[in-house]
Amino acid sequence: MKVLLLNGSPHAQGNTYTALHEMEEIFRKEGVETELIHVGNQAIRSCIGCRKCGELGKCVFDDLVNEIAGKLEAADGLVVGSPVYYAAANPTLTALLTRLFYSSPFDKTMKVGAGVVAARRGGLSAAFDELNKFFTISGMPVASGQYWNSIHGAAAGEALQDAEGLQSMRTLARNMTFLMRGIALAKETYGLPEKEKPQRTNFIR
Repeated sequence: MKVLLLNGSPHAQGNTYTALHEMEEIFRKEGVETELIHVGNQAIRSCIGCRKCGELGKCVFDDLVNEIAGKLEAADGLVVGSPVYYAAANPTLTALLTRLFYSSPFDKTMKVGAGVVAARRGGLSAAFDELNKFFTISGMPVASGQYWNSIHGAAAGEALQDAEGLQSMRTLARNMTFLMRGIALAKETYGLPEKEKPQRTNFIR
């Protein structure tokens, strides 16, 4: 089992990192390989809708997005962590995710996804919902913990005082490990669910 973790905070050692690191420790105890990549401090431009990825099999902008695509293809699960800005995830992170999910041609079905958000006080559930949409549009089961996957803290390190938030991260990592293992066993026994040819229905006729 392998999990890819993306730190969408501009701060490498901030509260988002604290949450992801708490999960990493559990993954390692469970024998799950992890890779944590700091993406929130990168200059990531958003998608321009050129659709060149359909021809190239990758994004036309050859940056961190294409590098991460290969890592995601090899992973069984993806954890995306973000601070909360105006009740939303870091726009740098969402730009990366938009291009990553749109441009990468491989099937993401049954890779397990989990969003994690960190904030001083509010906006957590809105940002959490925003992250989960990347998973559900791609046929990825969403792992849950014991609450919405959130942690509180303003200054770096304050999240270490949020005992409930830290426990939520540990529970999420254990549940995600269980789900990935269950899916791996099911794939061996039954294979992936049958896929129909996509039906694209426009609302303007």
